Amino acid sequence: MPKALTILLDQNVPTVTARWLKSLKPSWTVHHAKAVGLSGKSDDEIFDWAQGHQAIIITYDEDFSDRRLFAAKDHAGIIRLRVWPTTIEETQAALERLLAETDDEELPGALVIIDRSRIRIRSRQTAKK
Repeated sequence: MPKALTILLDQNVPTVTARWLKSLKPSWTVHHAKAVGLSGKSDDEIFDWAQGHQAIIITYDEDFSDRRLFAAKDHAGIIRLRVWPTTIEETQAALERLLAETDDEELPGALVIIDRSRIRIRSRQTAKK
């Protein structure tokens, strides 16, 4: 049986997304940055919290997908939402596509970029080749 995932929604993701995601994936532990005291904190602090809790970060922030900053590091996983506008509806539609097209086992340690037309997954194994 696969291990349940832990998710950290970055402070730029609508807070209602946490409750919505929990309803779709009740086995996941879903946190929002604001709910765990990370409101106003730097990307480094958010990244460190996520790694300490083995949480996959879901964010709009392109810095998290920048290989020079975070993506080349070992991490629990990063899901970068490249959707516009960054509304609740667009966010949920992007995450629904991700859930429909991937298995939970693909997400830990991966860099996932979701845009309007596709989902790209760079797994830890692919990145080390």
